[in-house]
Amino acid sequence: MPNNNPHFWLARAVLFTLLESTVMKVSIIIPTLNEALILQETLDKISRLDPHEIIVADGGSLDTTVPIAKREATRVVECKPGRALQMNVGAREATGDLLLFIHADSRVNPESYHRMIETMRSSDLVGGAFSLTIESEKISLKLISRLATLRARHLNLVYGDQSIFVRADVFRKLDGYSPLPICEDLDFFRRLSRRGQVTLLKEKAYTSARRWMSEGIPFTTLRNIIIATLFLIGFPPRILSRWYQVIR
Repeated sequence: MPNNNPHFWLARAVLFTLLESTVMKVSIIIPTLNEALILQETLDKISRLDPHEIIVADGGSLDTTVPIAKREATRVVECKPGRALQMNVGAREATGDLLLFIHADSRVNPESYHRMIETMRSSDLVGGAFSLTIESEKISLKLISRLATLRARHLNLVYGDQSIFVRADVFRKLDGYSPLPICEDLDFFRRLSRRGQVTLLKEKAYTSARRWMSEGIPFTTLRNIIIATLFLIGFPPRILSRWYQVIR
């Protein structure tokens, strides 16, 4: 029997309004370029987080990346290649309150994901990132993971494989990622931290060890350090990008 008490319906409306106001909608944005070998696994894991939406921003893949993404993601957007451009295009399509950028070979687990939501919902933080874990049993990569987290915590230098998250309105006020061919993640997080308080969660983002394993652990680590250092002292990103492509 329907309840005709107007106070009941008023209370019900207020309750739903309060519930809606406490729900933080998360848009996960994944930039891709020829990631068919790993994308299905990544999307399977991310789907279990039950986000508001998953947006894949593809930069012109020649393999089956786009068909895989169209099966699994909420939306797929296609544009010219370039991680900064792809993430910006994906963010323009996003309708969530919080943007979470995850590389195609990376993931966050449910514990990390829900900690992010709780932290952002109960604070005035503008954004943040996760502590890094490279998925490998190698002692050297465990050490690199630890050092990367210490670097991020004490020097505020955060890489994209740490899965950066940011409030959608703040992202737009910052005009998103700068159109850089390399080190767009370092640049964005520095600008974000100047906008307001950021956090580095102790919970983990997990990234594949494939780059270190295919290119060599000492070489990959040294190259990353050199490129980041040159970028931070003002070396032109376009030259750094060309150098990166030549020596990889």
